[in-house]
Amino acid sequence: MSAPEFNSLSNAILPSQIRYDDRGLVPAIVQDYLDGTVLMMAWMNQESLQKTMESGETWFWSRSRGSLWHKGATSGHIQQVRSLRYDCDSDALLIGVEQLGDIACHTGERSCFHQASGKVAPPPADTLSQLFAVICDRRDNPVADSYTCKLFDAGDNKILKKLGEETAEVVMAAKDNDPDAIASEVGDLLYHPRCLSASSG
Repeated sequence: MSAPEFNSLSNAILPSQIRYDDRGLVPAIVQDYLDGTVLMMAWMNQESLQKTMESGETWFWSRSRGSLWHKGATSGHIQQVRSLRYDCDSDALLIGVEQLGDIACHTGERSCFHQASGKVAPPPADTLSQLFAVICDRRDNPVADSYTCKLFDAGDNKILKKLGEETAEVVMAAKDNDPDAIASEVGDLLYHPRCLSASSG
């Protein structure tokens, strides 16, 4: 995203409007702008927020290094800013980003919040991203008798045909007021467009 485009979306916020703590910092929660997955939390000061708004990419303040930090400058996992909000007290930021490389954590995980106490299901917002990752893995590492691999082998026309069929089946299930069928067909409808995206990508 170019800086002018981002600035046109966020001209209602100025770094000086934010309430910083006694260290001159404000917490910034970063989430995927499409599915809402929380990717990381970092700190910003007025200068890093200004640079974020000017460049359209996230900049933070590293407390350990005592310096500005351009996210992804070394790894290539840049975060392109799609939205920037602040809370009702003006003392916390929420930044929607497109995460290049789909990795936000220095460990190589998509999200820094990948650790859990006990067995915890992934957040609902992350489920479709995980589904897409599995589909892409089938594309790159074919598995015998995999339905997904058979779709890729058949080509985009087959995937488009299935997409049309599943759309019609959702409509019919809704018309019949059949909750179980609706859930099943909507699941298929969520799956096939991701196959198309993976095939086209």
